[in-house]
Amino acid sequence: MDNQELIAQVTEKATKWLTPAYDAETQTEVKRMLDNPDKTELIESFYKDLEFGTGGLRGIMGAGSNRMNIYTVGAATQGLSNYLNKCFKDREQISVVVGHDCRNNSRKFAEISADIFSANGIKVYLFDDMRPTPEMSFAIRHLGCQSGIIITASHNPKEYNGYKAYWDDGAQVLAPHDTGIIDEVNHIASAAEIKFAGNKALIQIIGDEVDSAYLDRVKTVSIDPEAIARHKEMKIVYTPIHGTGMMLIPRALKMWGFENVHTVPEQMVKDGNFSTVVSPNPENAEALSMAVALAKEIDADLVMASDPDADRVGIACKDDKGEWVLINGNQTCMMYLYYILTQYKQLGKLTGNEFCVKTIVTTELIKKIADKNHIMMLDCYTGFKWIAREIRLREGKMHYIGGGEESYGFLAEDFVRDKDAVSACCLISEIAAWAKDNGKTLFELLLDIYVEYGFSREYTINVVKPGKSGAEEIRQMMTDFRNNPPKEIAGSPVVAIKDYQALQQTTPDGTTAIEMPEPSNVLQYYTVDGTKVSARPSGTEPKIKFYLEIKGEMATRADYYAVNAAAEEKIKAVRASLGI
Repeated sequence: MDNQELIAQVTEKATKWLTPAYDAETQTEVKRMLDNPDKTELIESFYKDLEFGTGGLRGIMGAGSNRMNIYTVGAATQGLSNYLNKCFKDREQISVVVGHDCRNNSRKFAEISADIFSANGIKVYLFDDMRPTPEMSFAIRHLGCQSGIIITASHNPKEYNGYKAYWDDGAQVLAPHDTGIIDEVNHIASAAEIKFAGNKALIQIIGDEVDSAYLDRVKTVSIDPEAIARHKEMKIVYTPIHGTGMMLIPRALKMWGFENVHTVPEQMVKDGNFSTVVSPNPENAEALSMAVALAKEIDADLVMASDPDADRVGIACKDDKGEWVLINGNQTCMMYLYYILTQYKQLGKLTGNEFCVKTIVTTELIKKIADKNHIMMLDCYTGFKWIAREIRLREGKMHYIGGGEESYGFLAEDFVRDKDAVSACCLISEIAAWAKDNGKTLFELLLDIYVEYGFSREYTINVVKPGKSGAEEIRQMMTDFRNNPPKEIAGSPVVAIKDYQALQQTTPDGTTAIEMPEPSNVLQYYTVDGTKVSARPSGTEPKIKFYLEIKGEMATRADYYAVNAAAEEKIKAVRASLGI
């Protein structure tokens, strides 16, 4: 499609937004874009409709079919309402939970969604204020609902907002329901078909009672309360980075027995502009800088930061030189599962019927830990809905003991079906107390895991390609890698290629099928020296992600720095090999 044809297409689409079905503010914004000689903004706003990806609906806020606004949110909710009324037509009363985070327009979008659900005869449990995503997931099962949504763009920049849809098991929507909902959304030809006039009699405000029920269940995740009791004065610094974590995480830590929790005052303020950080992403060191500064001031033992919707947690601790270092998502996931398995083993709670889950781009070291402890480790696609799927498939048959991903998400329980920073913050604090009980710091515990199971250094590269042209570049990059796969990476021959789109694994012995629930646009390369490289376009952001994993061996804790330095050099060589 040439540029003039594209401009004609988006102009026709945008003109439909200049009707009485859209409010005056929206029409003014659309008219401004249409009148602007530079059509870039018009194209970006209308060249496509927002679609459900690995994390639901997500986009920049503004007018247009490719933007987050009351009409795209409204169409999503109307489509979901239509789908629910079809799927559960025999139920006397269909019900949903509606939650939201701290972002600009989040409350507005949540209230509009509640109105639309109720206008379609669906009972709505609407949280009275912002709440963590995992609590919304919990509430679906707790209240016996058929669905739920939360308005959030997770850790994205302030310009973004999003819409995550959940099913009756408390997990994000999967096939066939995701495509079923999209089909219903696509059948909505104009905003005139969205039922905005709510039925207040069907909207029930919820809050403290669900908080208490959820926190009581989170408390059951604790394995060693005696270790906490012995180290209840351990100094913990926590920040919600202006988000929903402030509602529950300090309270949860207190319930677990931690009595010396310090919060960052400037970031305990609800702020959709995230004014104290560049980005509210706990994967970025900058987002934890204020918390680390406070930790240095009070000589704390542990720093934790949750993202705006409190499903991810970033962690920092002191190394053996007393310097504050970040613990990445792979390392925290590894420590969580190591701790759970070690404790379960000591308590005689391992029956052989347990399982844990990781995503395909998460460190393979976790599988070594599971294998050594004779625990089933399952691999799934990126996105916690896939971990939730594995829990659902084994519900009532096997015991789930934990699952996580490299992007700072972990779930230690099955009463929530999404990653949970509330329980994760409490559990990592317990692990730090348990390490102290054993004469170790959290950092020394990490090094001991490396000594026992082998060293692994992970590194993620985000290649950002915004807009329509960026999406095309990303598609071409994946095509090029498929058509011309590397024969060696950093001097080590490639011995296996996994193509999850074709669901095939290729090795020198031939091609075999990969068993996964559906195809996914992911490529993985494995080399003779144990290096693993994964390439995956993000489902929620305009980027392609490369996940590198470098292997090594540590005989003692003292080997860490040399092994890590060698891994850093190897990462540079891998990047050079792949041209990234």
